[in-house]
Amino acid sequence: MTNTTWFITGWAFSRHDPSIIRYSLMFESASRGIGLEITRQLLQTPTNTVFATCRSPSTAMNLAVLTSSPGTLHIVKLDVSDEASIKVGTDEVLRLLNGAGLDYVLNNAAIYRENDLAFNFKPTDLAETIVTNVTGPALISRYLLPAIEKSNRKVILNMTSGLASIESNHGSKAATYSISKIAVNMLTYKQACERPDLIPIALDPGWVKTDMGGQGAALEPYESVSGILNVLQSLTKESAGKFFGYGGNEIPW
Repeated sequence: MTNTTWFITGWAFSRHDPSIIRYSLMFESASRGIGLEITRQLLQTPTNTVFATCRSPSTAMNLAVLTSSPGTLHIVKLDVSDEASIKVGTDEVLRLLNGAGLDYVLNNAAIYRENDLAFNFKPTDLAETIVTNVTGPALISRYLLPAIEKSNRKVILNMTSGLASIESNHGSKAATYSISKIAVNMLTYKQACERPDLIPIALDPGWVKTDMGGQGAALEPYESVSGILNVLQSLTKESAGKFFGYGGNEIPW
């Protein structure tokens, strides 16, 4: 059986204020929500190695309990809003890989302010949202590129949102978040254009019952994550630069 490595980042959450087939996955901020559920599901497979990141590993108890899972888990400290932290965290992942490839990079971390609008958002909120939601994923993929290049899969998932689809017409809500996710989609397209040997995609996880989505959301985390993992493992070179839903459907820009 082939080993797979995964890198996962997760969610930094704010409503109003200011994470081997051998897949290696690095998942940022994987200590809660979608990030935690992706980590949990991946670790059920003994051949998966997961690099799960969060801002405070010492307090990420929900993540720590997964170290006894059949797969291999490395918990890495990383703050997606801080370039120095990103560099230290990704250097640690490269050290742990010890020359091996990284098959999947999942850029999942984001901040969300639900009540801001185009005519009332704070400039500082937009700037902070862009740093976390766009610059952070871009830098993570950049610093992990030496390991991505050694993989046979070379998948980068930039988690986006249906709110980033102009054609879907979601109205005026969540202005700074929506703007940032449209930028994430463009980042994904530019990555695919620059590096046709990679498979970068943008993916909407759906409306999920997490801190960000709220308990009134339509999907349980396991439902969204099962779909996400199916999409990831079915991607081909032709998938690069596209915008998908968690069910594998293409979403209009």
